[in-house]
Amino acid sequence: MPINFILVPLYGVFTENEIFKKMQKTVFITGATSGIGHATARIFAKNGCRLIITGRREERLNNLALDLKTAYESEILPLVFDVRDNNAVQNAVDSLPAEWRNIDVLVNNAGLAVGLGPIQDGVLDDWERMIDTNIKGLLYITRSISPLMIARNNGHIINIGSIAGKEVYPNGNVYCATKHAVDALSKAMRTDMVKHGIKVTQIAPGAAETEFSVVRFKGDQTAAHNFYKGFNPLTGEDIASLVYYVTTLPAHVCINDLVVMPTAQASATNINRS
Repeated sequence: MPINFILVPLYGVFTENEIFKKMQKTVFITGATSGIGHATARIFAKNGCRLIITGRREERLNNLALDLKTAYESEILPLVFDVRDNNAVQNAVDSLPAEWRNIDVLVNNAGLAVGLGPIQDGVLDDWERMIDTNIKGLLYITRSISPLMIARNNGHIINIGSIAGKEVYPNGNVYCATKHAVDALSKAMRTDMVKHGIKVTQIAPGAAETEFSVVRFKGDQTAAHNFYKGFNPLTGEDIASLVYYVTTLPAHVCINDLVVMPTAQASATNINRS
């Protein structure tokens, strides 16, 4: 005979469904409309988590939410905003219903590279987009959500960095600088959050075939495709599996920094294209 109610000392009586919801992780993912963010949303939904997914492209975001609800019967809350806009970020977080405010995992995924050229030929608009998204956007989101985690002395912040945050390569200048900032901020966050019991993990991928190169080459599909010729690059799903993995470890275990590359890649500029 099924048990419909469970008595929990100090907390009263809850239905089985309420108990299940309390055990579910609530995961907040930025840049969920494509690539690593899209794959990350899917793996968490598949594993029974409640998701807050964000992005600039409303139609894509709503389609993803519907897809995940249909495929996995997941609770999904889509929020359309640009991480570069601090007011929009704060308004979105402030608008969260009470039942969505206990965020267990924050995945700072939104980021991009735009342009590829020497510093003296740099396009200022490209620089602004990378700095505003990769650094300031990550800061805006973290500043809004980390107090919610601190109030509970629990949470996990995952920053998607890059091999570009570990080394500098020709024509990478400003993009490399922004990802070096993510590397430094991840260490700083870990230092600041450790007394609150909050984990901070940076995952730094090498060559991953997503929309990344399409954006970097400003829509030039041929150039983007050619970059991945001759070797087997990482996929969004590869990185998403690692994002999920680090959240499944025991409470006393935190992976601070994880660098992952295709087997064919030894460094940013050393790729075996055989």
